[in-house]
Amino acid sequence: MNPDGGERDWYVRAGVRRDPRRLLGDELHTGQLYFPPALIPYGGHPLVRALPAEAREALAARHLFQYLGFTTHFETQVVNRATQRIATGRSGVDGTAATRLDAFRIYCDEGYHALYSFDVIRQISDTSGIEPVPYCFTPFREQLDAVGVEALPGQPVLAQLLQVVVFETLVTAILNEVPKDRRVLTVVRQIVRDHARDEGWHHAFFSQFFRELWTQQSPAQRVRIARCLPGLIRSSLLPDLRPVRAALTVAGLGAGQVEEVIRDSYPRAETERAMRAAARHALRLFEETGVLAVAGAPDAFHAAGLLTEDQGDAS
Repeated sequence: MNPDGGERDWYVRAGVRRDPRRLLGDELHTGQLYFPPALIPYGGHPLVRALPAEAREALAARHLFQYLGFTTHFETQVVNRATQRIATGRSGVDGTAATRLDAFRIYCDEGYHALYSFDVIRQISDTSGIEPVPYCFTPFREQLDAVGVEALPGQPVLAQLLQVVVFETLVTAILNEVPKDRRVLTVVRQIVRDHARDEGWHHAFFSQFFRELWTQQSPAQRVRIARCLPGLIRSSLLPDLRPVRAALTVAGLGAGQVEEVIRDSYPRAETERAMRAAARHALRLFEETGVLAVAGAPDAFHAAGLLTEDQGDAS
């Protein structure tokens, strides 16, 4: 399983091997943006627009910090938790030495993504004087783990492998849109572009890994896996609103105003639409491997809002 085209390529192409440390220039004083406004759901809300300019700027910076902070925690606590099991031969899935070597490479990649995400948070915070709001990743991780506890009781390792397969086959607007928006700070565009480049072959690796995992399961186990996956997709994609509430509160909004902004900025219909769009590649993988042909699977994916009523399949 060499999705990067051969082991020599990783040593030349992977960001941890080829990219320099990305540094913040003097763009904070030239009007560059922290994040694309279209990707900050609450940025255009009337209550937010009514805040002083300094508070709005801090909100945008903290939205970036939230994204990078989540990346730091997710890569180290979720992705690498499962990846190290594959790398060390403790995943429960029979794999080749080449697969394990690729998993070690991905482990290095993900650690590097976490490193430069945290590095850029500190560079921008130290220069701007805007501190990130305190963020605890534990509730998000526990919510994600709870899906596996319910659907795959007594099989935490399998659930953790499925978490990573799901997350590494999702496609979010951030990786696609941020590098193209030249209004955004160069250092931010650089690290998101770097991340997206690495994730291209991670997607290929985990897609192939899932195919191998799936073929090694019994029919009964396939039913359990198929019914677990929709919950994992939803838990991975539903917005974590705790840091949003904290940032809005620090910006000066009262509790009632914060809830009004949240309610108006994250409407259910738009959240569900964005979730289906981000999950489209994962759904295609599950269709191709036969997951959606398992008894009860289509109903589970429909119930999770991942398939609309008029869809006959995941395409």
